[in-house]
Amino acid sequence: MLAKLSAVFAYSALVWYFMGFMVLIQLILVAIVAYLAAGGSYQWFYVALRTLPRDLKAVCRYIGLLIQVRSHQRKNLNIADIFRQRVAKHPNKVCFIFEDKEWTFAQVEEYSNKVANVFKNHGYRKGDTVGLMMENRPEFVCIWLGLSKLGIITPLINYNLRQRPLIHSITIGNCQALIFSSEVTEAVKDIMSSLPSDITLYRWSPISNTETVGLGEKNLTTMIDEVPSSPPDVIEKVGYHDRLLYIYTSGTTGLPKAAVITHSRFVFVAAAISWMTWFRTDDRFYVALPLYHTAGGAMSVGQALIFGSCVVIRKKFSASAYISDIKKYECTVGQYIGEMCRYILAVPPKPEDKQHKLRMIYGNGLKPQIWTQFVERFNIPHVVEFYGATEGNANIVNIDNKVGAIGFVSRILPAVYPISIIRVDPETGDPIRNSKGLCITCKPGEPGVFIGKINPKIPSRAFLGYVDEKESQKKIVHDVFSKGDSAFISGDLLVSDEFGYLFFKDRTGDTFRWKGENVSTSEVEAIISNLVDYRDAVVYGVEVGSDEGRAGMAAILDQDGTLNITALADGVKKALPSYARPLFIRILRKVELTGTFKLKKRDLQREGFDPLKIEDKLYYLNPSGMYELLTEEIYVHIITGKIRL
Repeated sequence: MLAKLSAVFAYSALVWYFMGFMVLIQLILVAIVAYLAAGGSYQWFYVALRTLPRDLKAVCRYIGLLIQVRSHQRKNLNIADIFRQRVAKHPNKVCFIFEDKEWTFAQVEEYSNKVANVFKNHGYRKGDTVGLMMENRPEFVCIWLGLSKLGIITPLINYNLRQRPLIHSITIGNCQALIFSSEVTEAVKDIMSSLPSDITLYRWSPISNTETVGLGEKNLTTMIDEVPSSPPDVIEKVGYHDRLLYIYTSGTTGLPKAAVITHSRFVFVAAAISWMTWFRTDDRFYVALPLYHTAGGAMSVGQALIFGSCVVIRKKFSASAYISDIKKYECTVGQYIGEMCRYILAVPPKPEDKQHKLRMIYGNGLKPQIWTQFVERFNIPHVVEFYGATEGNANIVNIDNKVGAIGFVSRILPAVYPISIIRVDPETGDPIRNSKGLCITCKPGEPGVFIGKINPKIPSRAFLGYVDEKESQKKIVHDVFSKGDSAFISGDLLVSDEFGYLFFKDRTGDTFRWKGENVSTSEVEAIISNLVDYRDAVVYGVEVGSDEGRAGMAAILDQDGTLNITALADGVKKALPSYARPLFIRILRKVELTGTFKLKKRDLQREGFDPLKIEDKLYYLNPSGMYELLTEEIYVHIITGKIRL
C-alpha cells in the first residue's frame, strides 16, 4: 500500500511539472467526480490500485513523448532535418536491410539528396504533388524522403491497384507527376488514356538502363545516377506542420481515401509507438507490411528515420519466411497485422519457430481466439497491440501484455488522454444523445464507438482528415460533451472492462440483425477462420426476400478445393447460436485482397447469394443443419418463401 501511495505522489509530481498545476487540479477533480459517481465505493479504490502501475508507466512514457515532439515543434524540424541528425551521429550504421543488401544512414541520405536534386532541376517546388507507386524497398523511402526536402507532397499509391481504383487514387491525390517502378508498368499502361494529359511520368527500375516503355516517361534511375549527392539548395523552408505524405485508406469498403500526413503527424505516429512500447535504438525491426500504409511506412520506417534503428524490409509478406527471416537477420521486434498471424500459424511447425531473438511483436488485429496459441508456439515474450486510424487523432496501445486488449483508458484519470467510447445506434452508427443533445459515454461492458476529442491548437489532437474535405466532415461529430466541441469518430465499436482495458468488437455497419438479434461479423469471422484452418473468410449480412433483417453469409477462400463443408457445418453448429450461423456459404477460388490482406467485403455483400450472378459455388444451411449446394431452383424457393430459413 505504501509503495502505491508513493507512486500516486510521484505521478502527481510528474503531471504538475510537465503539464502545470491547473491541469493537476483538474485531474484531481475528475478523479473525485469519478469516485463519487462510483458511489464512493470500495470498488473504485480496488480498480485504482490495480491499474495504478499501468497508468503511471503510461503517463511517464507519454510525458517523454510530449517532450520530444514539442522539441521538434519548437525547432520547426521536418523529417529530413531529424534524419540528418541521425546521419551525423552514426553515418556508417546500417539503416535498412533489403534482400541481403545493407544501406547505411549515409547512403540513404545521399540517395535522397540525389532524388531532391533531380526534381529541383525539373522545377518542382514546395506544395507540388508527386505520386509514388513502388513495391517495398529502401528506394521507396529514399524517394519520398528526397521529395520532402523540397516540400513536395508524396501520395503513396498502393502498387496492387489497377484500373478505376488506381485512376481514382492518382486523381484525388492531385498528382502533377507519377513515379512508378518497372514492376507496375503494365498497370500504368492500362490507365494512360484516363490520366490527365499534363501529368509527367517517371519510371524507376532497379538496374540503370536506357530502355523506354512507350509512355513518354522519363528515366528516373538514369537521372539519379547523373546528379550530385550533395544536399539540395532549398529556397522555401519546409516546416514541422507542412504536408509530407498522402496515405490512402485500404479500401475495404469502397474506393481509397487520401489521408493527410504532415511532418508533425509522421513524427507523432512513429514517436508515440516508440515511447509507449519502449522500443530501443539498438532494436532491429522486421517489416513485411506494405510501406504505402501507416503501419509499415510510418511506424516502423519512422524508427529508422527518427530514432536511428535498423529496419529489415521484405518486398512482400511470406508466411513461411516470416520467422526464418527474423532469425536470419537477428531481428528483435517484428511487426504484424492480425491476418498475417493467421497465415503464419497455418504454416506447419518447425524447430526454428522458437530459435530467434524476438523480444516483442507489435501490430493490430491479433484476434483473442489465436493470441495465446501464437505466443506459445513462437515463444513471443511480449505482444504490443495498438489501435488507430491513419486519418484519426486518437491512438491507443496495450502496453502490458493484456490478452485481447487493443489499449486502455485510465479509470482513475480519464481526462489525461481525451478519448472516449460513446453510445451509438447499432444499425446506423449515429451517436445516441441525451436530453441536452450531447453524446453519452458508455459504461464498462457496453459497446460503443471510439472517439478522439479534437483540439486544433495541439498537433497530436488536431484532425487533419482527408484531401477531400467533404469526406473529412463525415468523420467529425459535433456537440460531444459540450456545445460547440467536436471529435473524430472512428466508426469502430469497442468495449471496455472495469479496469479500462479496451477490446475491439466490430465496425459500425459490420453487424447484421437476424431473428431479432444483432450479430458481430468480426466475432463470427474469427470462429469461421479457426474452423477452416485459418483460411481467408469474411462474414456479412444479406437480404433474403421479404424477410426482416439480414441473414449471415460467409465467403471463404478455398483455392485448392480441400474445404470440408460437412465439418464446417458441424463446427458452426457447436460454436454459434442459431441466429449467428452463416446461412449461406460462398466458396472463393480466387480473390482480390486489399494491401492489408483483407477481402473486399462490400463487393461480396452487394453480389448477395444469387447463383445466376455468381459463378462461385454457393451453399445454404438446410433445415437439417447441413450445408447443401444452392441451385437456381432452391434460390427461387428461398426468395419466394417456400423454403423458410
